[in-house]
Amino acid sequence: MRIAVAGGTGTVGRHVVDVARERGHDVVILSRSTGVDLMTGAGLTGAIDGTAALIDVASVATQSAKKSIEFFETTTNNLLAAEQAAGVPHHLALSIVGSDRAPFGYYAGKQRQEEVVSAGPVPWTILRATQFHEFAQQLSGQMRFGSITVVPKMVSQPVAAREVGERLVALAEGGPAGRPADLAGPEALRMADMVRAYSAAVGNTGPIWEIALPGGFGKALRDGTILPGPSADHGVQTYADWVAAIRRP
Repeated sequence: MRIAVAGGTGTVGRHVVDVARERGHDVVILSRSTGVDLMTGAGLTGAIDGTAALIDVASVATQSAKKSIEFFETTTNNLLAAEQAAGVPHHLALSIVGSDRAPFGYYAGKQRQEEVVSAGPVPWTILRATQFHEFAQQLSGQMRFGSITVVPKMVSQPVAAREVGERLVALAEGGPAGRPADLAGPEALRMADMVRAYSAAVGNTGPIWEIALPGGFGKALRDGTILPGPSADHGVQTYADWVAAIRRP
């Protein structure tokens, strides 16, 4: 089958593309590098003709609720309009576990994305997943100031991005499913411990400071709001396994 992947060059998107191709599917990558601008819709016309499913894993680097909502509302509406015009029968969106319970910052945009998809004209599937193993890597880069790395006090149950990609492709093969079971990693961990393990693996030195973020979002990060419920499915790869695979010799 022909599968379009919005954000197919990103952290999860590249795994979605790899998995889909490994399973023999024809893949169309929708990103600026392939001439598609999701914010304006430029390049979408014709690009998704003949696709049986569109998987949206596009993202934006922001913690602003306003910017996140603007991005996900705009890109989702553009994708759905193009899919409706092209007759694409299945839209899949990747969301985040806890986005409905903690609609703050970046999560506010994911909640709005879910609202647009579920009210839209294209049959849909929304998969919520927890943070990826790579999230600790991203924090290590974004929150490092000189030799000091600042990490929010939070508990996460990280999942392998590859396993998220596998689940999304399987869902694309199966047809619209609404809200299937959430996908989480095998164990809950403190983010500070994850960053420490990653830093040790790649040779980063210096103190790691754990701070409690203020407000409702900070509380949600600390109190388990963003952890999966008892009905969630669980991936196999542990965070320790992921760290071991990137460890410098």
